[in-house]
Amino acid sequence: MTTKRAMGKNETCPAQAILKQLSGKWKPEIFRLAVDGSLRFNSLLRQIEGANRQTLSVALRELEEVGLLQKVVIKEKPLHIEYYLTENGKTLIPFFKQLENLK
Repeated sequence: MTTKRAMGKNETCPAQAILKQLSGKWKPEIFRLAVDGSLRFNSLLRQIEGANRQTLSVALRELEEVGLLQKVVIKEKPLHIEYYLTENGKTLIPFFKQLENLK
């Protein structure tokens, strides 16, 4: 997976690595929804039109691996999992907001 490695030889801009971590079909939408609060898998499936279980789980796992999302298992009945932005993820919020203002 390309998101785990450090900046490669062909990457001349430090921002390029961050953009690669957030690239993908559902990652920007997941990140945008995480800004508003915790995320649950089935809720994401309903909110993101066209998403399926496999692609959504891969996107969540990759965002977790690069340290932008944290997975928390809630051990109450019923057992469930929530995803939150990490401190690193929260530092990207102002940049996303600036990008949204460009449209």
